[in-house]
Amino acid sequence: MSVAQYIDDLLGGAKADLFVDGTWRGASSGRRFVVADPATGEPLTQVADGDARDGSAALTAADRAQESWAEVAPRDRAILLVAAFDLVHENTDGFARLITAEMGKSLTEARGEVAYGAEFLRWFAEEAVRIDGRTGTLPSGRLHMLVNRRPVGPCLLITPWNFPLAMATRKIAPALAAGCTAVVKPAELTPLTTLALAKVFEEVGLPPGVLNVVTTADPATATGHLLADPRLRKLSFTGSTPVGKRLLASAADGVLRCSMELGGSAPFVVFDDADLDAAVEGAIAAKTRNIGEACTAANRFLVQTSIREKFVERFAASMDALVVGPGTDAGTDLGPLIDERSRRRVHGLVADAVADGARLVVGGELPDGPGHFYPPTVLDGVGPDSRVVTEEIFGPVAPVQSFVDEDDAARLANFTPYGLAAYVYTRDLDRTLRFVPRLQFGMVGVNAGVVSDPAAPFGGVKESGLGREGGREGIDEYLEHQYVGIAR
Repeated sequence: MSVAQYIDDLLGGAKADLFVDGTWRGASSGRRFVVADPATGEPLTQVADGDARDGSAALTAADRAQESWAEVAPRDRAILLVAAFDLVHENTDGFARLITAEMGKSLTEARGEVAYGAEFLRWFAEEAVRIDGRTGTLPSGRLHMLVNRRPVGPCLLITPWNFPLAMATRKIAPALAAGCTAVVKPAELTPLTTLALAKVFEEVGLPPGVLNVVTTADPATATGHLLADPRLRKLSFTGSTPVGKRLLASAADGVLRCSMELGGSAPFVVFDDADLDAAVEGAIAAKTRNIGEACTAANRFLVQTSIREKFVERFAASMDALVVGPGTDAGTDLGPLIDERSRRRVHGLVADAVADGARLVVGGELPDGPGHFYPPTVLDGVGPDSRVVTEEIFGPVAPVQSFVDEDDAARLANFTPYGLAAYVYTRDLDRTLRFVPRLQFGMVGVNAGVVSDPAAPFGGVKESGLGREGGREGIDEYLEHQYVGIAR
């Protein structure tokens, strides 16, 4: 089956239109924009290009549906989410091929994303029926206290391009479970998967207006004005820190509840007592998951001086063995980067590092087209001020630095405004308990190169964001507390 057939099969008669108030419709302007395959640069299809009128219509629908959706029994909300979970699983192959087509990752990784993304639907279905409050007599004895937890209200959910299914379900599922309605603005590079997910919710019987999807090539025009609309009560954004800061500033006027999952610069710390084979395996996972285009990707490899050469040799050999090619090809480990701009930027970081004195161990050559491919690359002896360690790479490039002791490792690890994820490899439990609390990061993997899980709270500190997604904490982002004092 061709990609066009998968698009048609998953979207049915929707034809990549907007999904507003339970109906599929073209953009008010009549315009459409092209979604391209990053492996070839060729167009996949055209998608409705929504504008401010469409964003307003979506929020109107969400606001109109808010009260009735909040009154739906938690069990019934959970049943709808489980039905969506089942339907996504039934269409695993179609979703995976759609993800690979518009984002580039290998089919193996895309199938992994489908499983991961679907699990948010099931997890928050289970959390929907566990929304609790509390009751009791106040210490003064004057009042009886009730604390209720109520949905925040209509939400604007802005998702990134790198995990088009998982980032959508990680926001939509807790919002719906909590009783909130939503307007979703998917990334313009990868809107098709979100539209296919909206089709799933339509098919399982989600009431009109509860979920609305506005695709656009001009996000600021289409949905930016919603931040000033008093009907909107919540913003959840995953993307770059600079954009997140601008959105926070805009959200301040309306005092919107905000969740921000922003940039990262994850250190991967290897102590000299680590299992070196396990460390290399974990390093590959932490660096190359999603072609390195993940905010949790290891951005800096900090290796204790006594084992640095040995680690670099083994790590470089493993990176060099990875197969780069179209995600649809059997045996592909790494697909293309998302677009040519990203590829040029990654290559510029490598070139700057080499010019600053870093040693290119493997990779580093810009391949010819078609497609936005970049080879797995290892740099050794990278300086502390090199752009490749101070900026988020978002590609399969691994800069290696050395450290002397725990104090040195902590200093280098925390030498960043970001604080999303970190990784530590050591076999010393005392060191783990002593060192990990010194790391200024919201998530730490110990002898593990992948930490993301729907049942765990995902999020960072410092300029990596606000709030948590996933885990029991994830639904709290969509609930307010209401205190009721009853005279005794």
